[in-house]
Amino acid sequence: MHYIDEQSVFRFLVQILLLLGLARGLGELLGRWRQPALTAEILVGIMLGPTILGRLLPSVHQVIFPPDVSQQNMLETVGWLGVFFLLLQTGLEVDFSSAWRQRGDALKIALAGIIVPMIVAFSASLFLPHHYLTEPARPVMFSLFMATALAISAMAVTARALHDLNLLKTDLGFLIMSAMSVNDIIGWLLFTLVLSSYTQASLEIARVLIILVATIGFTVFCMTIGRRLTDAAILEIKRRQMPQPATALTFITLLGMLCGVITQGIGIHALFGFFIAGVMAGEARALSEQTRQIISQMVYALFVPLFFTGIGLKVDFLAHFDPLLVVFVSVLGIGGRFLGAWFGVRLTRLPRSNRSAIAIAHIPGGAMEIIVGLLALEYGLITQRVFVAIVFGAVFSLVILGPWLSYSVSRRKEVSILEYFSKSSILANLKAAGRDHALRELAELAAAQGRIYEAEDIHAAVLQRENEMGTALEEGLAIPHARLVRLIRPIIVFGRSATGIEDWNSPDGKPAHFIFLVLAPPYSDAQVQILAHVVRTMQDPELRERLIHADSADAVWSTLSNAFASQRVVRTRRSP
Repeated sequence: MHYIDEQSVFRFLVQILLLLGLARGLGELLGRWRQPALTAEILVGIMLGPTILGRLLPSVHQVIFPPDVSQQNMLETVGWLGVFFLLLQTGLEVDFSSAWRQRGDALKIALAGIIVPMIVAFSASLFLPHHYLTEPARPVMFSLFMATALAISAMAVTARALHDLNLLKTDLGFLIMSAMSVNDIIGWLLFTLVLSSYTQASLEIARVLIILVATIGFTVFCMTIGRRLTDAAILEIKRRQMPQPATALTFITLLGMLCGVITQGIGIHALFGFFIAGVMAGEARALSEQTRQIISQMVYALFVPLFFTGIGLKVDFLAHFDPLLVVFVSVLGIGGRFLGAWFGVRLTRLPRSNRSAIAIAHIPGGAMEIIVGLLALEYGLITQRVFVAIVFGAVFSLVILGPWLSYSVSRRKEVSILEYFSKSSILANLKAAGRDHALRELAELAAAQGRIYEAEDIHAAVLQRENEMGTALEEGLAIPHARLVRLIRPIIVFGRSATGIEDWNSPDGKPAHFIFLVLAPPYSDAQVQILAHVVRTMQDPELRERLIHADSADAVWSTLSNAFASQRVVRTRRSP
């Protein structure tokens, strides 16, 4: 029997300390320039791996990261746990039901966002010189991999960028995330089938067809019956008042492992099983936003950095760096995903000003692109030069996302938010103790302001939108909203709850005290900016403190009007 000696344990702890500590430290530093943590994690791996440390101080590199197989396996096992949990977390962010309910625009964007970049990447990859291929006799299989790898977007990165711009909870953010949810499911399904076809190439066609049918059947089962069973299980955990979030986390982890075992047994990679398990768990309405946040923080704080820093320990990025190939992969990935989403938006009736923002939101390949590249590398489908190009292309797409998306959103004509908000639009003391009753109070006030819709109609529309994607944010803020056909201009009403509304399911678990209800015409471009500016203004802790202690409606109005006086939002533009 083999036992791990004390020296191996000591070296393993030193490796974890260096990788995790440097990745987190550099991540915080780059975060000041709004750069994703993934960039820091890749850089730390490159610095400590054969690229820099192994080249400049080979003896030191040998001491810290010896070529001993058992030592390498310890670190790699932890890294793979990280990527399993990352796919599980990615699935949790997918809201398949909401995407399916509004499948008109979202489905058009998602399908175009998959088909167009796949066609572009597949066609271009066929013309790559054969020395870039591991098997020159199989260029079609290589091109199929490139097509799927460069079509998958990094939904988590886009969600963070939208959150930073205060757009995540808007209709624009909801549409983008819905389209990317469908994109992720289709993209991962196609990639696992391509990878399975490559690894099973020596098998009979009947076996390959069995794998294909089993994979599709498993996916359909999970998206229908499995989703309802998972929802019922998490609801039962909540009903029995089991310890949270520990019990929910254990259940979701076991579900991921079960699905991983099933997909690995089918003949496709276990990562797809973890992703599908996350999708099923993410559909559970009983899973609170706070629990989701805790799971996300655990995954991104501990497991993910160890996986991505470990990539730099495996590959010499300088020895395998090919500038022309890096440009080729970057242009194909970023350009293809942008064009696909742009074409999809053109098929909808969305305002012209939203086209570029939606297309830009689809450009990052990020972690998902790197993961599929690493899998292909380990299975011998691509060379190290192609993998290095994929990593650089993915990181570059992350670096440009934030500034490009911010620039696109900022190019809008401005008006005062007070055009849509007045003293008569304020309820200084909401009587409701629950979310639905609070929405009813605000709907009655909005009906009196607009004199177009009955309060019941407004309440129904807002509640439907709220159930599709919750609008509670951190620090007691909620921004419920809806679009109404007969409205000519936006309406904003505000309600304050001194005691707080507990059941709004906010990410930080705090009750909602400040509720802005925003109603807008269909395809109104102003709604997005109104919501973003409300969120930005309410981030001021002193403003929230003054609002909660305001002793009258006049005091509330004075506080809010002064805060919004200098705020500017986008004027609605006509659709083309």
